[in-house]
Amino acid sequence: MDHFTYRHRVLHCEEVSVADLAERFGTPLYVYSRATLLHHLRQLQEAFAAVRPLICYSIKSNSNLHIVRLMVEHGTGCDVTSGGELYRALKAGCPAEKIVFAGVGKTDAEIRTALDRDVALFNVESEGELLAIADLARAAGRVARVALRVNPDLPPKTHVKTDTSVKGVKFGLDIETVVEFAQRLVGHPHVQVVGLHMHLGSPILSVEPYRQGIEKGLILIDKLRAQGHRIDVWNMGGGFGIHYRKQEALPASAFAAVIVPGIQASGCRLILEPGRFIVGNAGILVSRVIYTKDSGGKHFVIQDAAMTDLVRPTLYDSFHRIWPVAPPADVPAPPSDYEADLPGTIRSDVVGPVCESGDFLAKDRALPPVVRGDLLATFSAGAYGMAMASNYNGRPRAAEVLVAGRDAILIRRRETFEDLVRPEVEV
Repeated sequence: MDHFTYRHRVLHCEEVSVADLAERFGTPLYVYSRATLLHHLRQLQEAFAAVRPLICYSIKSNSNLHIVRLMVEHGTGCDVTSGGELYRALKAGCPAEKIVFAGVGKTDAEIRTALDRDVALFNVESEGELLAIADLARAAGRVARVALRVNPDLPPKTHVKTDTSVKGVKFGLDIETVVEFAQRLVGHPHVQVVGLHMHLGSPILSVEPYRQGIEKGLILIDKLRAQGHRIDVWNMGGGFGIHYRKQEALPASAFAAVIVPGIQASGCRLILEPGRFIVGNAGILVSRVIYTKDSGGKHFVIQDAAMTDLVRPTLYDSFHRIWPVAPPADVPAPPSDYEADLPGTIRSDVVGPVCESGDFLAKDRALPPVVRGDLLATFSAGAYGMAMASNYNGRPRAAEVLVAGRDAILIRRRETFEDLVRPEVEV
């Protein structure tokens, strides 16, 4: 469920007209719904309530401080993957004891900061990383709590660039050797192995990978405990899919039905690291048509959002629903099927101004005719949209707005040309 609806044939975010927001704040523009953010968070909290999980919002999905703070205020911790994300989590008011530090390439400086702040947990992904954490913890006179991230070697589940638990990816420790690896840590004076981490990729639209992961994880936890490790945390990561095309995603309760019994059998505390599930459908990208043209037998809609604003279609071949903010009267608003050739639509490539053939938001998409100045909404853009934005081609990054009921607040101003050159040292 989200709170983006058409009223009188104009798209609204909660009680606010998206057309009015575009007029007020300009385009490209990210618009987020507070009610949708909290709805999806509550879905997780209620579905997994039986095991009282620590839900750590994944900052990498959308790192705006206002959104992170909203999550923290409603009970989450934070999943961070860098020193910059750790800084954001702390600045947003997240207690250090509710922060999990993930990532395959933690630097010494990042580890020192996390140790100094006494974060809840490090997810460890390699022997070299563990040795570095141990050395730095010893130098600081501290004991680092770690969860071993294991790669359970499951069948492919998602796009090749987002599947993190198949053999040959950079993430995690091989399940065949992790027990041997853990044996060397028994009784270590500066490292406590207290958990297992098992993130399976994203977005996942089936419970079966979690079922398989739970089966392998229970066996592994027994082996680690037999070595003498106090395993009391099981971090299942995130990865729950969302509605990009239609209603293809499962509710949180479906994943909980598989994960909760496994957690109860393990006697561990569950940690989840959701990002996309919370924020993905809570945001849209609003853009304005600059030109249209016909060339080479194709119809192009050139609008002012680009791969610099939303790189997912270029990077992952991802699908995002796109529809005019105020569609013509002779087409649905919105349609039930964004891929169908509806009466009054034409096949179009929705492209941006960046000088790359890969700069597109959609290809061969059935859209109503649009003209210069019309507004488009790209849906399900709240996750990995603004978080992955860039300044390529000298493009200032978009503004962001958070809507709550009838109120809309600017939570990130639009960058200026001066912002683009400010960090550069003058010669």
